[in-house]
Amino acid sequence: MKIVIVGGFGVGKTTMVRAISEIRPLDTEATMTQVGQGVDDPSGAPGKTTTTVAFDFGRITIDDEHVLYLFGAPGQERFWFLWDRLFTGALGAIVLVDQRRIEDSWYAIDRLEHQGTPFIVACNNFGGQADPREVRDALDLDPHVPLIDCDARDRDSCKRVLIELVEFLNTPKALS
Repeated sequence: MKIVIVGGFGVGKTTMVRAISEIRPLDTEATMTQVGQGVDDPSGAPGKTTTTVAFDFGRITIDDEHVLYLFGAPGQERFWFLWDRLFTGALGAIVLVDQRRIEDSWYAIDRLEHQGTPFIVACNNFGGQADPREVRDALDLDPHVPLIDCDARDRDSCKRVLIELVEFLNTPKALS
């Protein structure tokens, strides 16, 4: 079962895949260079020195018949052309949000809605809890879309996000 993790640049997608995967994740992290200056905006993620240039991949075995394949999408606008391909065949998606940069998540939500891919929103807390009402209003989320707080560095927190997504996917609202 394919799950895609999307969101803006530096919100923690690679970190989430690394935290939850049972295998050593495949990642396409590359060092950020001067070539990206003026193209990418790293101001929202100070100290970030690497970036995903294709996708991250991890795996979680649920039982003998069920395996989750996790794909973390690159966050910069110049790589958004990859997203529709990553969404193909996805059971569902997680939109990872940094509440300090809500606007970086609008494109992800728009693309998922356009593709008809069910999704939940996970607010990566970066050391502080977000007000769910403010995040929901800022993202203009439909009331049926789950919004959960998380810490992408913490395996148990990431597990709760995945459980929330799987439970949501088993509801009639996920398909509407």
